[in-house]
Amino acid sequence: MMEQKNFNDTTTADVIEEIIMSNRIGDIAVILSDKLNIEPLQALKRFYESDTCERLHNRATGLYLYGDTYIADDFIIEMQNKQ
Repeated sequence: MMEQKNFNDTTTADVIEEIIMSNRIGDIAVILSDKLNIEPLQALKRFYESDTCERLHNRATGLYLYGDTYIADDFIIEMQNKQ
């Protein structure tokens, strides 16, 4: 008999949440790569170093509720404001 998974376990939920966030950030990096005409790895590095990425990880900001294109555009605006 197969044991049923308990998705109420916080460690399981945390792992699932981290997998989803990692996939989203990868998608955002691809969007940024296309919009900025840079390599995806460069886009990923820039995004990880940004305030936008920090806000994405902070659930209190609510940024995680927005779409990936919106978040990519938010990052671009952040970079323009820093120039």
